[in-house]
Amino acid sequence: MKLRVAALALLATSSVALAADKSIVDIAVGSADHSTLVAAVQAAGLVETLSGAGPFTVFAPTNDAFAKLPAGTVDGLLKPESKDQLTKILTCHVVGAQALAADVAKMIADGSGTATIETLGGCKLEATLDGDMVKIKDEAGGMATVTATDLVGTNGAIHVVDAVLLPAS
Repeated sequence: MKLRVAALALLATSSVALAADKSIVDIAVGSADHSTLVAAVQAAGLVETLSGAGPFTVFAPTNDAFAKLPAGTVDGLLKPESKDQLTKILTCHVVGAQALAADVAKMIADGSGTATIETLGGCKLEATLDGDMVKIKDEAGGMATVTATDLVGTNGAIHVVDAVLLPAS
């Protein structure tokens, strides 16, 4: 099963990968690169929500993205007393609609080079193109690059990002 998900991730860079029988949570659970994200979603109590009907688009940070945060940040966020803060951060990665790579590119083109994407957490992300790569600027001024696109499940799509997107402080 892990081999299948890895193969899908490789194919997803430029085309739609379909995991027709898996939710976006199931896809993330099957990805060795997203174990920190899965632990965070579990700690925030968002598994049931993100396994629901959707549709959702998730900008999914990799384990390496979480590792870029200051030392101790992830451990602190996973503590029960940080659940509200963790939920805010995670929902800044989730859009309440399915937006495939082509949809995001069209939004950027229609927005004269910038698309504002509102998340379920109330964050406003700015998407731009840098060559053929989509860049996402968060409310804290951080920048993430979309490294894989269109991991499509039964309730939405995942786009892999190389940084954790943060709300305004």
